[in-house]
Amino acid sequence: MTTAPPSARTTALLAPAPTRLPAPEAPAAPAVRRLPLVIALLLGLGLTGYVWAAHGTKPGVLLLLGLGLGVGLFHSRFGFTSAWRQLIAVGNGTGLRAHALLLGTTATLFALIIGTGTGLFGAAPAPSAGPIGVGLLLGAFLFAVGMQLGGACASGTLFAVGSGQSTIVLTLGGFVLGSTLAAWQYGLWSDLPAVDPVLFSDHLGWAGSLAVTLVLLALVVLVSRRVQARRNPPPVGVPPSARGGLLRVVRGSWPLAAGALVLAVLGAAVLLVSGGAWGVTSAFALWGSKIVGALGGSPESWAYWRQPGNAEALAGPVLADKTSLTDIGIMIGAAVAAAAGGVWTWHRGVAWRTASAAVLGGVLMGVGARMAGGCNIGAYLAGIASGSLHGWLWGAAALVGTWVGLRLRPYVALANPKPGDGVC
Repeated sequence: MTTAPPSARTTALLAPAPTRLPAPEAPAAPAVRRLPLVIALLLGLGLTGYVWAAHGTKPGVLLLLGLGLGVGLFHSRFGFTSAWRQLIAVGNGTGLRAHALLLGTTATLFALIIGTGTGLFGAAPAPSAGPIGVGLLLGAFLFAVGMQLGGACASGTLFAVGSGQSTIVLTLGGFVLGSTLAAWQYGLWSDLPAVDPVLFSDHLGWAGSLAVTLVLLALVVLVSRRVQARRNPPPVGVPPSARGGLLRVVRGSWPLAAGALVLAVLGAAVLLVSGGAWGVTSAFALWGSKIVGALGGSPESWAYWRQPGNAEALAGPVLADKTSLTDIGIMIGAAVAAAAGGVWTWHRGVAWRTASAAVLGGVLMGVGARMAGGCNIGAYLAGIASGSLHGWLWGAAALVGTWVGLRLRPYVALANPKPGDGVC
């Protein structure tokens, strides 16, 4: 038996994982959508100026970081829902390997920032660590089922709304509703069995924590490549893109690797500026509770809003809330990117089953994110990047939920990738 030399094995590992067909060429980008682009730019500039003047430099910077996250998410079409769907349905691990790059780069930056105590505006950076228990596992499972029905994850919902996808507006509405219901009924799930958070850095230091995280991510990459080689799936579809270097930056689709690096840097900047990791879904509970208060309710009496830190957020303005600022920025940034790429559009005529699934999926994600203490960003990304065991367990439970969600999608007229498809 002959064994391939190390150089050949390294080349094979770095080569693209096999697919049933070659990846298709990106179609040409349509013409710039000038009116949506102008409106989005004016909204972004005007809102940034207002936040800067009314609430100070730090909130203004957070809104700008949100704008950048929206641009990066849209241009790279960086998805969590589609990545897990492609992996489970047909074995294509391209998206999951992009997650590994995002997680590894973010973990490296987090280790440098938190390990050295570096922060801006007086921020003291802290890792994201959550308790490990029934709420985490059940919440992540519900979230994953919901994202397959709703068609997007937390970050994906925001950039899809910004790009004009009307179905995902319904998902966002369900997301806010589910988050608000979970906050209202906090007592039903807050005392589920759990143990204290586990941070690798508490036992191994930040260098050891980073090493363990990178080794685990390397194993994820290797397993995903092995699965893809065995199943030989269709390639991932390619969105429209302008040709040429600089033009592609502004009007094109970015490689997933480029998107992962941009998102990692911007997510680390959020940690530097605010002291906490990038998150998404806590803002949805805040928005819904603000609406309840405006309609005459008393969300301030709910146990959820009497928790440390939550009461201050409810009492303050939305445009001073860290997560709300980045969420709003993502939607506007995605609108700018979509309009510049010529693909901003407002979809009409959503089928009733699809609309119902979008709302139901959003509700499940809202409830699940609150139970699990975060979503694909606040728990999965921030948790793993912080060296927290709960981030890995969130991801494992979400894979199980994805498997269930894929089996529910046909009942609401949503298709799943199939091995014989041209793209997945």
